[in-house]
Amino acid sequence: MLATTTSVGNSGLLESLLPAFERESGVRVRVHLVGSGLALRFLEQGQADVAISHAPSTEARFLRTNPGWWYRKLMYNDFLIVGPAADPAGVGTSGSVDEAMRRIAASGARFASRGDESGTHVRERELWQLAGVSPAADRLVTTAQGMSATLRVAGELAAYTLTDRATFDAVGGAFDLVPLREGDARLLNTYAVLVDPGGPNVPTRPLARQFAEWLTDGQGRALIERFRIRGRPAFIVWPADRPRETPDAVPY
Repeated sequence: MLATTTSVGNSGLLESLLPAFERESGVRVRVHLVGSGLALRFLEQGQADVAISHAPSTEARFLRTNPGWWYRKLMYNDFLIVGPAADPAGVGTSGSVDEAMRRIAASGARFASRGDESGTHVRERELWQLAGVSPAADRLVTTAQGMSATLRVAGELAAYTLTDRATFDAVGGAFDLVPLREGDARLLNTYAVLVDPGGPNVPTRPLARQFAEWLTDGQGRALIERFRIRGRPAFIVWPADRPRETPDAVPY
C-alpha cells in the first residue's frame, strides 16, 4: 500500500511507474491519494507500507517521532503562484515571493487554500509566515480538497493559489489561471519516499523497501526522468551525488 500526495497522482506519474514495477517484481502496489500529512500518518499507523511526501517540515516532525524510518529524497520540481491573467494584486511584477504574498494580502483579491495539511498547504502557511502577513479571513477560501479541485475553485473565483508545477501543467490550463511567480528558492518542491522497516505489516516490509529502493536507485529513476507532461519534464530525479537522507537536503 502506497500513500502518496495528490500532486504525484494528478500528474499521471504513477501510471508510468507502477505497471513497470509490477512487471519487474510481481508485486502489486495499491494507492491512497492523500495530502502529505495524512500519507505520513498512514505510514505511522500501519495503514500504508510506503509514503511519498513533499512536506519537509512535516517529514522532519514525523522522523523525530519515528527515528527508525528509512528516508530518501526522490525527485523535485517547484511551486508556482498562479492567478487570473489580469493579476489585480500585481504578483507578476513583484520582486520576490515574499512581496508577492504581501501584495495578495493587501489587495482585494481572494486566495484559494487547500487547508488540508498537504505539502502544498504547509508551504503556503510557511510563505505567509515568512512574508509576515495573512489575507483577511473573508478572502481566504479554504477548499479542503486536492490540488486539481483547488485550481478549479481558484479559476472559478478569479483567485490566486499556490500549486505544484506538475499538477498545474497537467490540468491548470483548463481553469483560466496563469503562472505569475516562480523560480524563487523558497518555491523549491522536494519529494521523498519513506518506509517503516519495523512496521506492523510484517509480510510487506521487504516489499515496501524493495519498491522504495526501486524508485530511488532502480529503474524508477529512469522512468521519472523520462516522464513528461505536454512535452515538459514534470519532475527532476534527485541527483545521485547530492545528500538525500534528511528532509532539509537540497538538490543543488
